[in-house]
Amino acid sequence: MKNCLYEQASASYGDKPDIRERIKASGLGVMADYELVAALLGSGMKGKDVRTLSKELLQALDLSAGVPEPEYFAGLRGIGQARACRLSAALELGRRFYGHRGQRISCPQDAWQLVRHFDDRKQERFLCCMLNGANDVLDVRLITLGLVNRTIIHPREIFAEAVAARACAVIVAHNHPSGRLDPSPEDRDITERLRAAGELLGISLLDHLIFSQDGFVSLVETGDLQSRAH
Repeated sequence: MKNCLYEQASASYGDKPDIRERIKASGLGVMADYELVAALLGSGMKGKDVRTLSKELLQALDLSAGVPEPEYFAGLRGIGQARACRLSAALELGRRFYGHRGQRISCPQDAWQLVRHFDDRKQERFLCCMLNGANDVLDVRLITLGLVNRTIIHPREIFAEAVAARACAVIVAHNHPSGRLDPSPEDRDITERLRAAGELLGISLLDHLIFSQDGFVSLVETGDLQSRAH
């Protein structure tokens, strides 16, 4: 039982038989994002295999604020109108049935589930999970895309999104491409700056997660951040 820590507030990855067999044998949950995109695309194009095309498409998806319209995808070389429509339709259907909005967050494990699909990215991504007064998810947004081993974030970037969403609390998270989960001095510093800024604005920082493909750590659980009621 999980504890409530947050107070209320062939290897081408494109051949259809191969991807179907991986899904059948391993299940969707263990597949990387680009493999799921490859399953939707089905094949690559001349001079670009589906694995490369899928990863390029993910870069565009990472920076989108919501489900993109087909025109957003159609501008990418190798996608085309038919694929663009199929991609947008699949994403919209997923959002309607399984969107994270309204999900109740009560512990670090819950928050990790919202961001863990970013764990295979080769650059740091800093994300913000925005919550209402009952700790239901309002939105999860990518705030900044960093370098290979670090990202630069300012409190105004976090709280501009949170204020616009009318959030009562936020949980922030970023990935460590190196796989190491130990908080760095910079991680602790930005956590304290975000906590102080949130206190002034009346938007609580409930946690800061650091995650990789090996798991995650919560700065509330490590004692680097004191959870506060909002």
